[in-house]
Amino acid sequence: MSKHSKIGSKGEQIAADFLIKKGYIVLQTNWRSGKKEVDIVTRERELLVFVEVKTRSGKEHSYPEDAVTRKKQELLKAAADAYMSEFTQFRNVRFDIISVLMDGDAVREIMHFEEAFH
Repeated sequence: MSKHSKIGSKGEQIAADFLIKKGYIVLQTNWRSGKKEVDIVTRERELLVFVEVKTRSGKEHSYPEDAVTRKKQELLKAAADAYMSEFTQFRNVRFDIISVLMDGDAVREIMHFEEAFH
């Protein structure tokens, strides 16, 4: 596994744990349908939340959430559509971003952007 993949996987686990502590129910991690992928699918009460996780090490100079471009948002929306066609009991959805800044193995900062895009 590449260093980039290891950092991303670690960030996704940190984000899932963070959401659980906030009372969310994690339904799926790394859910795929063809080339479509969602990092975390979770539920907050009756709301289905699709979460894109971006993780950066302390050596990088950009904010992780800046990497969720318009194109990435469209891909996530397509993945959400595929998920909802498979799991039809859900109607209300939200798209969130979790940004994780790492300093070595330690979390320097975690930010949760609810309703990050529509």
